[in-house]
Amino acid sequence: MEESHKAGASKSKFLTIIKQSMAVNKKPFPWLKAFCAGIAAALPVIIGLLFGNLEYGLLAGMGGFTYLYVFNIPYAQRAKKLVFVILGMCLVSVLGTLSAPYPLAIAILMGIIGAAAIFIFGALRITGPSAIFFVLVFSMTTGMPIQPELAPLRAALVFLGGTLSWMIAMFGWFFNPHGPETGVVQRVYLELAAFLDSVGTNKFSVSRHRVMSVLKEADETLAAGYIPWRATDLFNRLYVLNDHANQIFLYVLENFSDSHSNFPPELGQTIREMAHSLDHKKKGESFSKKILQPSVMDERVAQLFTIVYDADAIMNEPTSKINQTIRISKPSFKTIFLGAFDKHSIVFITAIRFGVITTIAAIIAFQFAFVRSYWVPLSCVAVLSGSTIVATYHRAIQRGLGTILGILIASFILAMHPDGYIIAFFVLLLTFITELFIVKNYGLAALFFTPNALLMAESTSQGSFSFSYFASARLIDVLIGISIGLIGVWLVGRWSASSGLPHLITKTIRSQAQFLIILFSDQGEGFIASESRELRKMRTNIINLITLYTTAAGEIPVNQKAVEYYWPVIFSIEHLGYLLENCSKTEERPILSDETLSQLLYICETMANATARKRSPSLKTVPNIQTFPSIQSEIISLQKSLQMEG
Repeated sequence: MEESHKAGASKSKFLTIIKQSMAVNKKPFPWLKAFCAGIAAALPVIIGLLFGNLEYGLLAGMGGFTYLYVFNIPYAQRAKKLVFVILGMCLVSVLGTLSAPYPLAIAILMGIIGAAAIFIFGALRITGPSAIFFVLVFSMTTGMPIQPELAPLRAALVFLGGTLSWMIAMFGWFFNPHGPETGVVQRVYLELAAFLDSVGTNKFSVSRHRVMSVLKEADETLAAGYIPWRATDLFNRLYVLNDHANQIFLYVLENFSDSHSNFPPELGQTIREMAHSLDHKKKGESFSKKILQPSVMDERVAQLFTIVYDADAIMNEPTSKINQTIRISKPSFKTIFLGAFDKHSIVFITAIRFGVITTIAAIIAFQFAFVRSYWVPLSCVAVLSGSTIVATYHRAIQRGLGTILGILIASFILAMHPDGYIIAFFVLLLTFITELFIVKNYGLAALFFTPNALLMAESTSQGSFSFSYFASARLIDVLIGISIGLIGVWLVGRWSASSGLPHLITKTIRSQAQFLIILFSDQGEGFIASESRELRKMRTNIINLITLYTTAAGEIPVNQKAVEYYWPVIFSIEHLGYLLENCSKTEERPILSDETLSQLLYICETMANATARKRSPSLKTVPNIQTFPSIQSEIISLQKSLQMEG
């Protein structure tokens, strides 16, 4: 009876995974980005044709994959990111050309390239497809005619194609240089308006977390977009507006966290008006509006309105009056990478897993002498790109179905023996549709990306195949690659991410305790808490903790009790980190007595020790922290969150 119940549960989970993998989300179609991606991929091919060399055009078109790494990030960060992507594409094209005669070298290098890309993108938290296109370019160059002396030429052509993508990606800077920064600050004020409306309701906690998340995103976006030698009027306003949003949020937390009455609706309406006025400000237009104010309000609400008015005044103040010093704090690359190089770091573990499984897939493909054997590890890489085990299964289903249909499309196209501008047209069309559907469902994108990649690969390699042979060969490659990826994830993925949560929570609480001590003790003149080593350490631990928790929630089998228990704990830790980091930005911090600091340290160590031993910490009386009661409240909340049932 029990076995049949387990079988029924397994079947239900499998059907759920199938259903989730086929779901199409409601994100809007990125028409402009899709069109630009198609131009970036096809224009090098057209230029090559104009100069009478299709092969060179297709090689440059591989550099056009650079545009697929374009996301809505500040142009300053986008420019640097795409330069490194271009250099990476050039490097893998050289390595692919030089290693082509040596199958074992190809397999090892493929694993190293994949692992390095996964680690770098994960450690730096870079949005994008990470490893897959680096592995694709490397694979395609290994399938070209073996001519090692052409390595510099191929790299140069990839560089030219990538440079063209860079120029297309940066074109929007001329019209809206701070578009991404304006967008994120606008979202801050819209979420802040919803948060003010939620005070005194059961939506307060959820809304608080949303505001905190978007404020952190805004801080990171503004830090990424900051250019010390080119701080524009609009950027300065956005920075100060974001700072005021933090002040409003913290004031509400300090004074109204336990309030059971709602704010006047005029408060939320005013904040929304400010958010919408940013649309006019980024166009250089002035925007005047009537300030909404209730006729009756108490002293604390009146003070809140004063802070809101100060933020509103920034919209129309002359630049000369905005004299706030911009202080941007960025963690060093050394700090980031040292934090990621840890045996408990999920980024490091994922990168190693990715590299090993990819190498094994490549070795198997070469061992069985598959034609164009790189399609086996490429399919494996696509499957492994899922951020969690559940996401990996989704990718496997999506990749499988999308690729099977995509191969049939590619087979029909190649059966027509296209050449010249017909190839360029298909590259444009297929890239456009791929980028259009990638936001909806990976399987729909694979349906069009597969024939695009096959068209470019087969057009730059020797040999021709019949329709039936070509289609069956690629289908076999894809199915084998998907199978290897799934088996590898199942074998390696039995290490439970949820089992690593207590260690990382312990480590994070201790780093918060260290930062708490330096915030409220005398560190001497010239000490800047917002640039301290303790803050960077706390940030790194919180980022790693959130990543590990996300992975644990996507495990199969999922430890549901652990996931449910740790969610409020991680929520509280993340919020405490936010409060401490904001506290570090003000110089008006009280110096607490040694007795109070010792009590705070003892409380944090009690929580850390209990978590490491998987016990409930005893509830301690948290001493008052003058002018920062929200920190005291959050420590109390963290103690309660760590209480275990039974």
